[in-house]
Amino acid sequence: MLEFEKKVAGFIKTNGLFGPADKILLAVSGGADSTALMYAVCAIKNENIFSNDILCVHINHQLRGAESDGDEVFVIAQADKLNLTITTRRLDVRGFARKNKLSIETAARKLRIESLLDIAKANDYKKVATAHQKDDNAETLIHRMIRGTGFRGLGGIWPLRTFANSTSFVRPLLCVSRDEIIEYLKERNLKWRDDHTNIDCTYRRNFIRHRLLPALQQQCDGSITEQLAELAGSAQKFYNLVCSETEKVWPGTVMVSGEKVTLNLKSFLAQPPAVRVEIVRRSLTHLSSGERDLTHRHYKRVLQLAKQNISGRQIELPNGFVVWREYGNLIFVRAKGTMQSKEQVSECMEIQVPGQTRFGEYLIETVVLETGKANFERFKVEKNEFIEWFDLDKVRPPIVVRFRQQGDNFWPLGLAGEKKVGKFLTSAKVPRQIRIKALIVADAEKIIWLWPIRIGEQAKITGKTRKILQLQIAETIAAD
Repeated sequence: MLEFEKKVAGFIKTNGLFGPADKILLAVSGGADSTALMYAVCAIKNENIFSNDILCVHINHQLRGAESDGDEVFVIAQADKLNLTITTRRLDVRGFARKNKLSIETAARKLRIESLLDIAKANDYKKVATAHQKDDNAETLIHRMIRGTGFRGLGGIWPLRTFANSTSFVRPLLCVSRDEIIEYLKERNLKWRDDHTNIDCTYRRNFIRHRLLPALQQQCDGSITEQLAELAGSAQKFYNLVCSETEKVWPGTVMVSGEKVTLNLKSFLAQPPAVRVEIVRRSLTHLSSGERDLTHRHYKRVLQLAKQNISGRQIELPNGFVVWREYGNLIFVRAKGTMQSKEQVSECMEIQVPGQTRFGEYLIETVVLETGKANFERFKVEKNEFIEWFDLDKVRPPIVVRFRQQGDNFWPLGLAGEKKVGKFLTSAKVPRQIRIKALIVADAEKIIWLWPIRIGEQAKITGKTRKILQLQIAETIAAD
């Protein structure tokens, strides 16, 4: 084997990128890096260093017309030359970017990753090898520093990244530079395809590659690419240590319930800052929030919220997620379905008595009962937070249902007088997820029920009650 191939083989072994039973999917664009990856991996396999099956995949982004088609033809020819099975896929990047309001660069990356994962799954491949190398890693670090990043982001491109479906992306060329790759291709007399868009500095990554990094290199002793690679390696080691500490405290700090993650603030705030950041990150990724749009600023705001002793304060995060503080806990949820719209707030509907009334996702059933021992015994058995009884003679029709409005007042059962609904909810320490969906049931004069929390004092049943109004409210559709 050539020295380049030996170096790549050593990196694969040191980082455990390929196992004896792994089948390798090679992502090949036709450029210098991926062409070198294809030939180096095949050379390593031919030396019986590993005996894995190899599938070559080419993704045609269809962004450069005939040039893109030429890339596809080139990769197919190279795969045939190496006796590799190949599959290709064409993507409508421009259409996807336009539809989802994304940059071409972001749309291409998103579709490419999704396609590679899809092809890997369809062919039962667990390892996807991409051609990221040292210079790519340096560009990624600079890009993240410009955008704002933490210690995890300073880890740059990792040799191995595992996705939720257990498919891993591996980067065997992270141990070599772009210059080493070109030298290797020339040594083996191999051709490759050039993408003219790679010199277009209107793309941020190209600007970093062609303008910023060369300017920084002029100010550095030694190779800035190597120095950034060392920084990434140190950050990765530190992050592994943070992960180890996070695993220890996670069970006593975090409670996961469906699409909600709750952090115990006492335990959370007792952790070192780096561990707190990792707990926040894992909480959000558990909810499938994605990490690409989360910046250092978002983490900083969440950590500040955790330190503020103000229940009910909320922060909106990218991709439709929110976090708020509530009585000693920090709660993360998907925002969709947690807040009522202005249209809902102003909506008011009369309740049929007796009968059924549908109000959005709620079904309201009313029954009029005569007082008596049998009915009281039945009430004791059936009563829960969704069923309540009221003295019908104390209720002034019409009875309506609506969502909370600013300035609502009512007289909670058991208290000495009226309170603002908002202040009552705060003093009663009602959890936010219940407050959000609370309904107001009112007659012509007053609120008789803050569902599902408490009824009003003025309509309660007593020993003098002659007729009972039974109200039952149930959610018929689970919130998204």
